[in-house]
Amino acid sequence: MNSDYDIIVIGGGPAGSTFARIAASEGQEVLVIDKRKEIGVPVRCGEGLGAREIIKQDLDIPRSAISADIRGAKVVGPDGQEIEWAEEGVTDGWVLERKVFDKWLCELAIDKGAEVRTYTRAIDLIKEEGKIAGVKVAQWGKDEHEIRAPLVVSAEGMEAKIAKKAGFNTVHRLYDVDTCYQYEMKHYDHDNLIELYFGNSLAPRGYVWIFPKADRRANVGIGIGGDLANADKHGIPGADPKVLLDRFIENHEQLKNSSTLDDFGGVISVGAPINEFVKDNFIVVGTAAKQVDPIHGGGIALAMEAGVLAANTALKAKEKGYTKESLLEYEEIWKQTAGKTVAKRLLLRKVMEKLTDDDLNHIFNNINHKELETIMSGNFAGPVAKVVAGRPQLLKVLSALTA
Repeated sequence: MNSDYDIIVIGGGPAGSTFARIAASEGQEVLVIDKRKEIGVPVRCGEGLGAREIIKQDLDIPRSAISADIRGAKVVGPDGQEIEWAEEGVTDGWVLERKVFDKWLCELAIDKGAEVRTYTRAIDLIKEEGKIAGVKVAQWGKDEHEIRAPLVVSAEGMEAKIAKKAGFNTVHRLYDVDTCYQYEMKHYDHDNLIELYFGNSLAPRGYVWIFPKADRRANVGIGIGGDLANADKHGIPGADPKVLLDRFIENHEQLKNSSTLDDFGGVISVGAPINEFVKDNFIVVGTAAKQVDPIHGGGIALAMEAGVLAANTALKAKEKGYTKESLLEYEEIWKQTAGKTVAKRLLLRKVMEKLTDDDLNHIFNNINHKELETIMSGNFAGPVAKVVAGRPQLLKVLSALTA
């Protein structure tokens, strides 16, 4: 095979740049292409990141990429009952400046020897003798040409167009996404806590978030079930994320007097990961593989973790050839580690969707921060027993968590 590079990575987000950094550090010729004109722009998330994966990868985030240090979370039930979960070393993290953070991750890959090209969209796969051999790209929106490599990595995010062409089932059902809207607002005084607000009347099949930022700013957003966004079809008045978010802001003591600096809408993946992550000469990683937390839609840490695992597997597979069999270790390890956590979060999400606001109020009034920590770690039995003791009718719904 006549190749221009060893590996082509499609997408310069956290998954793609992490994969490129690890592979390039071992001498691989890696090209990262990104359809955007500027890495990290536009920002399309709440920008939250826990510290665990950064510490695990021994990275030192530059201060310019951090907007606010986070010491924990505050979750709020429909009736206003709050649970504050802040434990040093467990809930530490940051609200980022994503456009700075993503560029920094790409620069780390470049420093290790990777090449990055922006405004370069992958438009098709190249196949030679039935095998994937690279990608056809359009650079600057018009210059179409072919780039060859024996391994292609899809870190495309939700679009996952090339992964789909490679035969992966990357289609998102409406049920598997949340429809979101977010403002960046100022002024907002905070206690370095991420705030999450739950309730079906507030955010059907979702929640409202407030992520604090520097200079009294905050990302204020909402996500609701993608299949609930059509009010006429489902008969839910105002099941429109912007309408519901505006209503929340109007009733919030601080936010109702704040100004808007930015706003955008979109969808995030909250469904199960795709069934397979590898084929001959092809790997899918990060949001393209739906490696996203189903509870809150966060994907930065999971993307970086998967990027390391996939790159290490690819490095070992190089001598044997990038067959599905040689790449399968990445898929198998992920499903036995992060995948198990994601599966538990998905189960929790499906159970929460069946709860009424009255049920949620009962739960929020009967668990504390330690039990919340237990739930988030995937151990449901103790908290479920406590909640059911006070409301036996919840056993039918919550028993799925202890099966």
